[in-house]
Amino acid sequence: MPTPTSAKRRIGVLLVNLGTPDSPQTPDVRRYLNEFLTDARVIDMPAAVRYPLFQGIVVPLRAPKSAKIYQQLWTERGSPLLYHGLDLQRLVQEKLGPEYVVAFGMRYQKPSIEKALEELRDAAVDRIIVLPLFPQYAAASTGSVQEKVMEIVGKWWVVPSISFISTFTDDPGFIASFATLGKAEMAKRDYDHVVFSYHGIPERHVLKGSFKGYCQLGKCCNTYNKNNRYCYRAQCFETSRLLAKELGLDEDQYTTSFQSRLQSRLRDPWLQPYTDEVLKGMPAKGIKNVLAFSPAFVADCLETTIEVGLEFKELFEQAGGEHWQLVPSLNATPQWADAVTDMIRRN
Repeated sequence: MPTPTSAKRRIGVLLVNLGTPDSPQTPDVRRYLNEFLTDARVIDMPAAVRYPLFQGIVVPLRAPKSAKIYQQLWTERGSPLLYHGLDLQRLVQEKLGPEYVVAFGMRYQKPSIEKALEELRDAAVDRIIVLPLFPQYAAASTGSVQEKVMEIVGKWWVVPSISFISTFTDDPGFIASFATLGKAEMAKRDYDHVVFSYHGIPERHVLKGSFKGYCQLGKCCNTYNKNNRYCYRAQCFETSRLLAKELGLDEDQYTTSFQSRLQSRLRDPWLQPYTDEVLKGMPAKGIKNVLAFSPAFVADCLETTIEVGLEFKELFEQAGGEHWQLVPSLNATPQWADAVTDMIRRN
């Protein structure tokens, strides 16, 4: 008697990045900022304060300025964050093969997480692996993606098994991929110092997530352990240590710092030291040639190409520095696609 056979099960993979406006024009940038800056995990204020403040004051003032910056970033292919994400999706799909279905979505704007999840549901996947493309876990990035996914899938009548890759701070493939790009730049010239610049978050975000009051915003980040595994600050310092080791750097040859703070508007302390303040003091110490990494980002965006690559370069040169070089993001390099594929298969 023949043995019954069942259809081959497929695994769904959802890659998610932060988001981008549909265009660098002010109305599209305003829509993007409205969605982004009213997320309660990004701006953890009561809704009665958050919406009027940001939709009524902050976003209208900020959107025209941000649009001008996005125009600097935009290419013939559009937003780098979007097309690098789509390129990565394609490469990972090719590497994983037909047993997997890989979708790509953005937390804010298009392509939406909801649309990407619908693609996976239409493909009748047996389970879903969600990989937010943020190396270090933060409630305002990875946590927001996880919350959104659960909100959407929670409305489905049939909910498949879902797992999250919440952090890849110390993933060997991630570290090796960034180190390869750094070594390529270091082969071109000698650098006095290396800066690892991470996106900043308010100190209160770190303290709110502290395990049993473990976090002291200081020496507690000197080691990475079970007590601070999901502490954003501790993860950043761990990524720096691992990258430094891979690059052959001693402790005095690199600095970990934080960028993109909104402290001037919210009057609230963000993670320190601040990259812009650190780099201004370097030339006086004899540090004239600096190689900069942005290891909180896996694709080129405003915070890497414009802020670190151009604005920080200008500040450094104004302070007396001679050469400031940004290491490009991982984007859709083959080595990074291999690392993502390995993370998914291990999961």
